[in-house]
Amino acid sequence: MSPQPDLQAPTTNRPAKQTRSARVLASLRNDKLALISIIWIALVALVALTGPELLSLMGKDPGKYNIDALNDLAEPAGAFGGTSWQHPFGVEPLTGRDLFSIVIAGTRTSVLIGLGATVIATLIALLLGISAGYVGGVYDRVISRVIDIMLGFPSLIFMIALGAIIPPSIPRPLLITVIIGLFGWASMARVIRAETLSLKNRPFVVASRAVGTPQIRIVIREIIPNLMATVIVLTTMSVPGKIGAEAALSFLGVGVPPPTPSWGRTIRAAADWIQVDPMYITWPALALVLLTLAFNIAGDALRDALDPRTQARLNESGAEEESGQAA
Repeated sequence: MSPQPDLQAPTTNRPAKQTRSARVLASLRNDKLALISIIWIALVALVALTGPELLSLMGKDPGKYNIDALNDLAEPAGAFGGTSWQHPFGVEPLTGRDLFSIVIAGTRTSVLIGLGATVIATLIALLLGISAGYVGGVYDRVISRVIDIMLGFPSLIFMIALGAIIPPSIPRPLLITVIIGLFGWASMARVIRAETLSLKNRPFVVASRAVGTPQIRIVIREIIPNLMATVIVLTTMSVPGKIGAEAALSFLGVGVPPPTPSWGRTIRAAADWIQVDPMYITWPALALVLLTLAFNIAGDALRDALDPRTQARLNESGAEEESGQAA
């Protein structure tokens, strides 16, 4: 008798197909710069949430005057703005307040206003972008014209005007958050509308409509989940602009009032002392620049990680390198 052929399917060494989340995490782990940026963002967020408690544990008070740290001209005594072990960032001219405490305390104001404004802008963009793209017709044309008007709007001028005329009885941080959010949704809404226009003609959405699924259920179960990758990237890249807008308003004198600490207000106060004490403006400006840069790098990395075409190119290049090494 001839031996029976082996009918068992040949085994392959192909790795199991990764889920989207695993693929994104793997891509971020391989991007060292993005990983550093995400860690920095998490650290700044932790400082924003626990800043006052952290300063209390360290025995520091951002409002405490220290005239002994100044010379006869009310300038910081010592080199580099009065830098020392007790005052690692130096001290503030005129008051002698610890600049490290001022920057840490201002983190909460600047970051929370930026995040709050981003949430408001994202909600408005989702509502108008999805509804315009899915409903279409006259409604879509009207919303599209509104988006065009908002994109061409001199938003900073109107933010300054609103901040100046609204009575001071309204809490200033809340007011600035709402104003920035109301003027910062248009570019995000345009992208979401375009994505929705593409998604509503996909086969799975057309099939849902054909079987009589209610429109709101289609939007919730089919449209929104497929927009989340785009929304995550847009939101991440929108935060720096909102934080920068708060800093700009505070720098121009219509942001949060004293004694509330803020990076923008500290930069504005330091601008008058830049020739005498350049370290005064260095630390709050550096904190603002580093956080903005970290969000931009993280947003770019998320965009590449969530883009299937980018991942396909990376996989192809990796396979070519492996084949070259094997040869």
